[in-house]
Amino acid sequence: MDVNLMCPGLYCGRSTIENRNDSHPQFGECGVCPRGERTDELRICRKCEDSPELYDWLYLGFMAMLPLILHWFFIEWYSGKKSSSALFQHVTALLECTVAAIVTLLVNDPIGRLKIRSCRVKMLSDWYTMLYNPSPDYINTLHCTQEAVFPLYTIIFIYYAFCLVFMMLLRPLLVKKIACGLGKSDRFKSIYAALYFFPILTVLQAVGGGLLYYAFPYIILVLSLVTLAVYMSASEIQTHKDLITKKKRLVVLFSHWMLHAYGIISISRLDKLDQDLPLLALVPTPALFYLLTAKYTEPSRILSEGGNGH
Repeated sequence: MDVNLMCPGLYCGRSTIENRNDSHPQFGECGVCPRGERTDELRICRKCEDSPELYDWLYLGFMAMLPLILHWFFIEWYSGKKSSSALFQHVTALLECTVAAIVTLLVNDPIGRLKIRSCRVKMLSDWYTMLYNPSPDYINTLHCTQEAVFPLYTIIFIYYAFCLVFMMLLRPLLVKKIACGLGKSDRFKSIYAALYFFPILTVLQAVGGGLLYYAFPYIILVLSLVTLAVYMSASEIQTHKDLITKKKRLVVLFSHWMLHAYGIISISRLDKLDQDLPLLALVPTPALFYLLTAKYTEPSRILSEGGNGH
């Protein structure tokens, strides 16, 4: 194609027009590419036939984990020690998110299969095509807003919608049947919390999806380190014996270790297995460091030593 006929802007393209009588392909006017397509180097709309890379799947996994982790947090927060139903609610939340993820994959192209076709993410602007609509004559704007990262942007919204639907179908019945020990106003608070955080997650994806795509490995590592330190401090864990006395503490510890490993794998992308796999040995390091230094940072000991110094 003549370079002078190329469409302006980064994401405006020409769709191919089928013409059985002519062996040469013909192209339409410059505009937005259909969903599931994006422009090539010549600004021609091409169908996305790639499969998501490992990093793309890790990003989708991170976005899928967010509502599940928030579910578990609020279930634990509002259940406390009053109810024996927390475990059942945790399992139900896991079931809701798992089924929602499977259904989301099935309804995306190719429909009915547990796989998706996608467009390659090339740069940050691919997530914000609405900001790159060109104005060739500086008067009229050529609107070419599209999902250049198909389907990594919209698939998250579909997943959150299914999570919300399955939660409203399953959780109220379960809580009403099993949530003994909680008052009528308390037993549904974890569900009410979800009605708040799902819109927040949706806005977060809509506005910061591209930023999260590049930053999520570091977010996982920082948050997992901070929450582990806060949990161990709040639980007054100072030795390994304090950890192994309660199964719940071990579950929390192993959950954080899994998040650490997830973050390390996301950063390294396992491009070079011989160099990247040994990094997983660093997973227990924060917990071990905390146990080794906790006795030296105990507030009562610091105050007593400070008092003796004066």
